[in-house]
Amino acid sequence: MTNITDAFRGKTLVITGGVGSFGSTCLRHFLTTEIGEIRVISRDEKKQDSMRHDLQAHYPNYAGKVKFFIGDVRNLDSVRDVMYGANYVFHAAALKEVPSCEFFPVEAVKTNILGTDNVITAAVENRVERVVFLSTDKAAYPINAMGMSKALGEKLVGARAQSAFDRSGTVLCCTRYGNVMCSRGSVIPLFIDQIKNKRPITITDPNMTRFLMNLDEAVDLVAFAFENAEPGDLFIQKADACTIGDLADGVMKVFGDTEKKIIGTRHGEKLYETLMTREERLRATDMGEYFRIAPDGRSLNYDKFYVEGDVLTEGDEAYTSHNTKRLDVDGVVSKILKTDYVKEELEGRPHVVEA
Repeated sequence: MTNITDAFRGKTLVITGGVGSFGSTCLRHFLTTEIGEIRVISRDEKKQDSMRHDLQAHYPNYAGKVKFFIGDVRNLDSVRDVMYGANYVFHAAALKEVPSCEFFPVEAVKTNILGTDNVITAAVENRVERVVFLSTDKAAYPINAMGMSKALGEKLVGARAQSAFDRSGTVLCCTRYGNVMCSRGSVIPLFIDQIKNKRPITITDPNMTRFLMNLDEAVDLVAFAFENAEPGDLFIQKADACTIGDLADGVMKVFGDTEKKIIGTRHGEKLYETLMTREERLRATDMGEYFRIAPDGRSLNYDKFYVEGDVLTEGDEAYTSHNTKRLDVDGVVSKILKTDYVKEELEGRPHVVEA
């Protein structure tokens, strides 16, 4: 992980949706550092209780650093409570499953848009120094309710970033990443469960491509954004991708063969995902492993654009899961074997392939 522990020494970090996959991994990265306090806010008291007991069992000398708050980002007052005296915020709370948001789009609006606005408001009121918002590749050229709601969440960050900085010195920025392997909604745990129960692997479309990141990479991306952001910046990682067919073959190579069944695409799914649009490439800076996309600095005064024109309207090509580095089956195997979930599933049973 990017070395940012000095910046967190003695500081208070808030993680919204902190009992999820990202929050759990983030805790593991920061807990044993000299961070002052980590506040976890979510509405799932059962997961909070499980996390609390897990921390007490495995990190007894550090568990006291973590404070739990029952609350919902939809409720501004509960967000205000957790922000009081905080220095930094990682905003991970979201509705993330595409089919669920297709059937309940208003719920996606309440969490992913209005909840994001509440986090911004509470952060500015409490003079939080830095807030990193987690977004998704589905927000680029969105076709489903989840992606549309996350795209508007990104727009909120961009629209309010400069005023937030001017009013209270708060730096707002975004990260956008692809599928995080073995997180909630990931297909890999489903494939593993199907193989273990000797059922066919269900594949939507074997030619569909998706970006692949592990949870540690997701935390590294947030850490990089934290270190390098100016108000309104958006960061993405240069990520690997693969076809769903190769992903299924890779999981079977690790856990054993089974039949494959093609079931067709789900509600709101794309053939491929986009991490950076053609228009965003104009404002993008290559920073090695990451791209930094500066905010659109134009004002509401469009007279000069009508009179003078604006020649630069889009870049050459979007950055998609179709045109990034494509992993073959062996590459997929190497990638998934690095995830904690897969390692835990393989404990106590013979490896089909060597790690």
